Amino acid sequence: MNLLIPLLATTNATTPEAGGIGVLLIQLLPFLILIPLMYFLMIRPQKKKQKEEQKMRDSLRVGDEVTTIGGITGIVTSVKDDTFVIETGAARNKITFKKWALQSIQTIHENDDVDDDLDDDDDDDI
Repeated sequence: MNLLIPLLATTNATTPEAGGIGVLLIQLLPFLILIPLMYFLMIRPQKKKQKEEQKMRDSLRVGDEVTTIGGITGIVTSVKDDTFVIETGAARNKITFKKWALQSIQTIHENDDVDDDLDDDDDDDI
């Protein structure tokens, strides 16, 4: 305990006059750590999710089986800029929705950029 008293007496930098910028930096340090932490834990994942949802909505095609946020499922019959029409039920009712109401697409698309005729060597056997 006797060793601690002289140490505290010489390093008393709790007043703004004594510590200056060092004290201010120590007081602001939690906020400087909290802001980037909030970005990486909250804002960045939300933006990533929004980009994935927008990509899904942009990939909507006629013939896809979809589910809306209201739980209505059906097959897409028409796609426009910001709307799409689905055909649902046994009576084949058609309902128009905004693209933001799309929850999921059950149809799995194969990559359109892949060349289906990869084996061109078979034509030389004739």
